[in-house]
Amino acid sequence: MKFERINSNHVKFTFTVTPHEFEHALEHAFDHIKDDVEIKGFRKGHVTRKIYEQKFGAQSLWAEALNHAIGHKFQDAMLVKEFTIVSDPLNIDLDWNSISTEKDFEVSFEVAIKPEVTLGAYKGVEVAKVDSVVTTDEVKAEINSLLQMNADLEPKAEGLALEMGDTAIFDFEGFQDGVAFEGGKAENFSLQIGSGQFIPGFEEGMVGMNVGEERDVNVTFPEQYQAENLAGKPAVFKVKLHEIKVTKGAELNDEWVKSLNREGISTVAELEKSIEKDLQEQKSANAKNVLTDSVIKAVVANASLDVPQEMFDAEIENFKKNVENQAKQYQLDLPTFLQLSGLTEEAFEQQAKEQAERRVTQSLVIEAVAKAEGFTATEEELAARYQELANYYKMKVEEIKRYISDELVKNDIAFEKAVDFLVNSSIQK
Repeated sequence: MKFERINSNHVKFTFTVTPHEFEHALEHAFDHIKDDVEIKGFRKGHVTRKIYEQKFGAQSLWAEALNHAIGHKFQDAMLVKEFTIVSDPLNIDLDWNSISTEKDFEVSFEVAIKPEVTLGAYKGVEVAKVDSVVTTDEVKAEINSLLQMNADLEPKAEGLALEMGDTAIFDFEGFQDGVAFEGGKAENFSLQIGSGQFIPGFEEGMVGMNVGEERDVNVTFPEQYQAENLAGKPAVFKVKLHEIKVTKGAELNDEWVKSLNREGISTVAELEKSIEKDLQEQKSANAKNVLTDSVIKAVVANASLDVPQEMFDAEIENFKKNVENQAKQYQLDLPTFLQLSGLTEEAFEQQAKEQAERRVTQSLVIEAVAKAEGFTATEEELAARYQELANYYKMKVEEIKRYISDELVKNDIAFEKAVDFLVNSSIQK
């Protein structure tokens, strides 16, 4: 085995395949297909390799055999300690005429390797201070939201027109160039005006209507609208208003608080204190996330590394598979799931690319910090993490260890220590 760097993040390996190794690969290739081989005069699955080669030629097995042989050589390459391979074999180079069961022949391939990271300043990086103080107004807003959630709708006083914040009960039908379009019609539809549920201009166009009034509302569909035949085009909605309702909020008092059935909370003062506590926990958690993200971005910006495209491509595929799995949970195919999520295929591809580049680059830099600081996992931390995983998945530790290696868990712990180190050493201004 020989190897040489061909650039900063790719290595070329050259291997010798011996007659013995190639014979083993040919046996493997034949075993892979023999149960499906049919030759007149032989029962299916009972054809010998010699008979098969007489009928189809020995070279018909070469492609599968070479894949098997190269697979073994790739495993040998993975054992090299000088670098970490992060791709499958690339640019396989083989002289077809040199292949032989009588003498050695050479095969070479390239692999992408994990890049070296040159860290810049990472201790005490300066980031913007994140506010996590809960204000009285925020508590009041949360209580008002609860009051609205428990509010009732009642008919608006006769003779008063539709305003922002009112709920309209109406019929509508959409037309484009005088022709009704699919999905643009409904009867007795309920909509809070100003909620932004309809396309821009629709709800504003209804303001001022009176019960029983009919009106044409002119709109233009957004350029990124999910229905391509409507995207960016003008349309007219014929609207008939049947009813206007207004929200009658609940009254803030101890009796209303008791009706919420919150454990240990029966007064307005207790509700305010509970909401303040919940908001504080939420803001603190959010502040920590924002701070962590800011610190990592700063440390990555200070570092230099040349990431092979293959690492990005692998992460892009992982991202797409995760989204596809989400779609399957809703029994949807990917295009439909994206459409319902308001994403075009181009926007999804761009999102996958950006997330992959960010995740890969950040992971490499944080790993480099962990290495630079000598962060490792103790045996106690390793055991505790296995127990956490076992509890989460409701499995025994021994079962968890069948699927996860010590090295992977230790790397995760060291990674978390590095992130905590970066955040704790940062300077907020």
